[in-house]
Amino acid sequence: MSVNTHISPANVSTAFRSKCLWLKFKAKTLLVFGLRAKAHETFQEILDINPADALALNSLAYEELNNRRLVQALSYFERALAQTPNNANAHFNVGFVCEELGRSQEAEIAFKAALQLDEKLDRAWYGLGLVLVRQRRLEESLKAFKRNTELQSMSPFAWYQMARVHMELGQPDEALSVMRHLRGFEPKVAAQLERETGLKLDGPV
Repeated sequence: MSVNTHISPANVSTAFRSKCLWLKFKAKTLLVFGLRAKAHETFQEILDINPADALALNSLAYEELNNRRLVQALSYFERALAQTPNNANAHFNVGFVCEELGRSQEAEIAFKAALQLDEKLDRAWYGLGLVLVRQRRLEESLKAFKRNTELQSMSPFAWYQMARVHMELGQPDEALSVMRHLRGFEPKVAAQLERETGLKLDGPV
């Protein structure tokens, strides 16, 4: 009697999925214990089985980003985006690295794509503002920074950028208004702006 050694494609697919799930659990556990090199190897194993695995692609991208290997990080993020085109964070990740690389037009496209999917993604508004400043589109950058402050009112970063942009536009009164607001919850940032702009915040908070 012959033995049927045929393995169906469905069984192979199920076996691969099971292995990927186990490897993802293993990689996450390695990260918890700070074993980043081993986790990296495990994520690479996942991609050997499934080159389109978004978790592995994003995990490797963040590792490359942490090591300032920006081109490699962008490659992984772009591959992850191809798998999750309706994910606002995936577009943001591409935009963030493009902005870091000075590729402002690509970053602008990515940030705007992220905001089309999630208008309340505050960090995308901030990233868009930075890109517009780089392009010297200062009035437009103010609108982006303002929207960020509406979503993250206690974060000083966009407020700081707004003050700097107002100074670039020759609007010291508007810059002072922003600085007074900042002094109410981030006095160190307001003091830094005083030093950088030469404007003085006199009187009580």
